Amino acid sequence: MRVIAGTARSLPLKAPQGLDVRPTTDKIKETLFNMLHWDLPGSVFVDLFSGSGAIGIEALSRGAEKAYFADNGPKAIACIRQNLAFTKFEERAVVMRQDACSALDSIRLACREEKVNFIFMDPPYDCGHERDVLSVLGIMPYVTEETIIIAEASRQTDFSYAEELGFSVIKEKLYKNNKHIFLKKRILV
Repeated sequence: MRVIAGTARSLPLKAPQGLDVRPTTDKIKETLFNMLHWDLPGSVFVDLFSGSGAIGIEALSRGAEKAYFADNGPKAIACIRQNLAFTKFEERAVVMRQDACSALDSIRLACREEKVNFIFMDPPYDCGHERDVLSVLGIMPYVTEETIIIAEASRQTDFSYAEELGFSVIKEKLYKNNKHIFLKKRILV
C-alpha cells in the first residue's frame, strides 16, 4: 500500500494488523482520486472508519488543505499517526479516536468546521453503518449542497433510503467486489 500521487507520491504506508481491516486497493484508490482530483486542492476532507488513513493521506498528498481521520480502534489510530508522521502531514491532520457519528459531531462542536468538501466512509461491509452516518450528516451544518459524500460498500449494499435522509445518489462506480457511491445533499425547492 502506498500513496499514489501528489507530494507524498510512492511513499509506502503501513496498515493496522488484524482480520477486520481491508485497505482499499491501490487500483481502486487511484480510480477514486482520478474522479476527485480537480476539486481536492484547498479542500477539507473527512476520512471515516480510517483504518490506515490511506484515503485521507492521499487527499492531503493531492492538495487537500486539511483532513480529519476518525476510527475507534487503538491499532488503527496508532497506524494513522505513524503514516501521518512518515508522510509529514501531521500539521494538516486531525486524528480522532471516536466512532464515526461522534467524530462528525466533534468536527462541528470542537473543531468548528464551517464547510467540509469531501466525506469518505469505508465502514465494515453489510452492517448498516452507512445509514447511521448519513442520518448524522443530514443535520450537520458543514454539509452543504456542494459537499460530496463517498461510501465504499459491498456491491449489494442498498442506498435507496438515502433520499428519505435528504441525499441524492449522484454516481455509482462498481468494482469486482465492492462499489463507491457518491451522494450530495438534496436541494429542496
